[in-house]
Amino acid sequence: MAFRSGFVAIVGRPNAGKSTLVNTLVERKVSIVSSRPQTTRNRIQGIVNRDDAQVVLVDTPGIHKAENNLSRQMMDEAENALDGVDLLTLVADASVEFGPGDRYSLGWLKRFRGPVFLALNKIDRVSKPVLLPLIDRYRKSFEFAEVFPISALKNDGCTDLLNGWITRLPEAPPFFPPDQFTDQPERFLVAELVREKAISATRQEVPHAIAALVDSFEEGSELIKIRVTIYVEREGQKGILIGKGGEMIKKIGTEARKEIESLLASHVFLDLAVKVQPNWRDNPAMVRQLDWHRQLEQLAGE
Repeated sequence: MAFRSGFVAIVGRPNAGKSTLVNTLVERKVSIVSSRPQTTRNRIQGIVNRDDAQVVLVDTPGIHKAENNLSRQMMDEAENALDGVDLLTLVADASVEFGPGDRYSLGWLKRFRGPVFLALNKIDRVSKPVLLPLIDRYRKSFEFAEVFPISALKNDGCTDLLNGWITRLPEAPPFFPPDQFTDQPERFLVAELVREKAISATRQEVPHAIAALVDSFEEGSELIKIRVTIYVEREGQKGILIGKGGEMIKKIGTEARKEIESLLASHVFLDLAVKVQPNWRDNPAMVRQLDWHRQLEQLAGE
């Protein structure tokens, strides 16, 4: 049997379940997840390795209309993800009513010149009488190569979707070693795990104002010492993250450290700080620091 490999970009509206799908197929957390929309801010590559294929999944920020420097970079990331990929897959939430955001997403697909799949996600939340007309509506709105109803959370239909991709990928050797599941630097993964825990611990406008950057990463023989700064835009948001008597930041640190230790397979000392950086989402220099592709370039230059 010929070995197949290639790149598949995953796009869709915010909170459609793109990152959950990538994590489910890779069988590792390569992209943080949250019920808050617009959690993914960069192109995230996850690698699915099988005996007969290697599929590189490119998770992208949710398709939305840009409002600030950060969201403009997010949409640039989504558009750049279309370069050099073999297939494009739109993940749509089957549990919400079809609306203007879905029409905007369908129009956005026209940028890609190649096969486009539709993955109708969250089918565990809808009945067949609702699902079938929705599939028909999407088919009439865009010429999809294939349509797959799935539940990324329940891992229902995901293998069928993966097999559908593989049949359309070219015969080619793998792009990455068989034991590699992502090409993101460890520093970025660590910062993202901290951000995920901070997002889940807060509400209202705070999650969107959170950024996390690793200040230091010191590897010892038995312990890795990591310092991460969480940035927010206002003093009130800083107070929420720290919490009464430092309870909130301690909770965030404990939850993040457990996942970081699992990721790095090592004991970790995690030191968290919170700083106010007013309007950082409109600060081009700050936004560039959050791009893991630029972090890789900086590490290569050190």
